[in-house]
Amino acid sequence: MTTLHHRRIHLLFRLSVVAVLALGAARVIVDSSRNSYSMWPSSSMLLEWTTGRRYTTAVPIDVSVDEEIEEGCNVFQGSWIRDNESFPLYGEESCPFLVKQTTCVRNGRSDSFYQNWRWQPDACDLPRFDGMKLMEMLRNKRLMFVGDSVQRGMFESMICLVHSALPRVVTRSLHRIPPRKVFRVEEFNASIEYYWAPFLIESISDHATNHTVMKRLVKLDSVAKHSKEWEGADVLIFESYIWWMYKPTINATYGSLDNVQEYDVTTAYRLAMETWANWVDSRINPETQKIFFATMSPTHLWSWEWKPGTDGNCFSETHPIEGPYWGTGSNLDIMGVVEDVLGRLKVNVTVLNITQLSEYRKDGHPSIFGERKGKLLTKEQRSDPKNYADCIHWCLPGVPDTWNEIFYALLLQDYRDQSII
Repeated sequence: MTTLHHRRIHLLFRLSVVAVLALGAARVIVDSSRNSYSMWPSSSMLLEWTTGRRYTTAVPIDVSVDEEIEEGCNVFQGSWIRDNESFPLYGEESCPFLVKQTTCVRNGRSDSFYQNWRWQPDACDLPRFDGMKLMEMLRNKRLMFVGDSVQRGMFESMICLVHSALPRVVTRSLHRIPPRKVFRVEEFNASIEYYWAPFLIESISDHATNHTVMKRLVKLDSVAKHSKEWEGADVLIFESYIWWMYKPTINATYGSLDNVQEYDVTTAYRLAMETWANWVDSRINPETQKIFFATMSPTHLWSWEWKPGTDGNCFSETHPIEGPYWGTGSNLDIMGVVEDVLGRLKVNVTVLNITQLSEYRKDGHPSIFGERKGKLLTKEQRSDPKNYADCIHWCLPGVPDTWNEIFYALLLQDYRDQSII
């Protein structure tokens, strides 16, 4: 018998052994499947895994020890740490919901350093943002951001954070229903919404798109037109500041619509906040609704404040301010009003004190890489940053992502505390 013949017999023997073992394994699987489930997925199982149907069922939310905020930690006190590995939390190009006002790299900004900074509290760590956990907490609920265009940036940041975390099979959509924007996630029966109300109270600037009014007029004693949209929301985040700062005074009515008077802005802001606070105390159910209030978002309009002797603004800034800093764009009197009014509320309102941490971020604004009146700046306008740089809004990904990280951390902590109870 030849060597080649021996090799063939040996190969056939090995193949026979493999075949017997495979048949035996298949028999075990088939036998066990009679008591459990089919070896091949059923049509219903295939439907679950190829669509988002499996996400329609609630799952328990596990808050790990690493995600807990240590008692006594002030998450708003800390510093910015360069982090090229973990940040940004999503890509500008991967989020289809961003408006031109925030897409700074797409608009021509050559550096993206502003995307790679992580907020590090002094006494603890923030939990990593988990969009799926957030959606579980929001299952069958509505989260609504209320305020001006800065607040709209926080809303867009949030839906980009969630969008980047959702599996492809989960159905999501963005609908514009002025003055609202509604981002729905069908499998969770949840929505993340934005509502335009730059003064919170009623004003002649309440139109969702046609609101550039040079001579502003507010109705200090009413939120009725807006509040009917707020009352169905489960979690509300309010913000109102920059529209009050146009001039030191503002035209307003209190009571009779025929009696228009000029008010000092701080006085008017207090009256407006008290009107809003009365609505909160009378209409919010603290058992089923959660209220947050975001403090003022700072501006960086005058570079001499952080770089003495200069006469610029946020244009060409690429790094945060180091050390203690508080710019004149953040009004301490307004901060005092917020603290006083919220302190007298019966309903608990959680403060998102974003002001100080955002003060350091002179590098995070669109500058000349944003838009004005719905259009990107022209070449001539970009050559005049002193007059055209946007040092009020924020690029995305960027600083508003941190605001949402902190909001998520506080919401997760609240969920954990309630679960323990």
